[in-house]
Amino acid sequence: MSDPRAFAVTETLRNGVTVTIRALRADDRERMANAIRNLDRESIYTRLFSYRTDLTETGLDRIMRFDPEAEVALVVTTGTRPDETIVGSGRYFASPATGAERTAEVAFVVAEDFQGLGIAGRVLRHLAAIAREHAIVAFEADVLVENKSMLAVFARSGLPMRTRSEDGTVRVTLALQGAPP
Repeated sequence: MSDPRAFAVTETLRNGVTVTIRALRADDRERMANAIRNLDRESIYTRLFSYRTDLTETGLDRIMRFDPEAEVALVVTTGTRPDETIVGSGRYFASPATGAERTAEVAFVVAEDFQGLGIAGRVLRHLAAIAREHAIVAFEADVLVENKSMLAVFARSGLPMRTRSEDGTVRVTLALQGAPP
């Protein structure tokens, strides 16, 4: 089983831009803060279900510190060190195993200038492969009904999908086991 903290791949987006999809690193703190500060108000709302105006140090600490046994965080970057810029991210948060099954919440955010280029779908594919290696059988996500682009990413993933609508959100469940890597 590979260590997700060492994950890194280079891919080319639909528009020809080369990006690196890699594990979040401790030295990403300022890059991550800049990425979040540059997000459009609506992008923050669709990701967090509320409008936020400031990124607090506590909030940034939460993003940067995670338990590698339960969470995997990938970032999408352009450029190279020291001029590397984070343009997207995705992570999953695994639940404790219940019986033989372990699931994980999955979430993404992509900078406005990079939306519609397939970033979330690529990150989802990589997170799913890592999750399978860690015996996670399904991803779950709560998506605002109006977030049609994220719902489309899940629908195009090729993963068996179940949805349930409630109170303005769609609960998406993606089966990982038995699905192609």
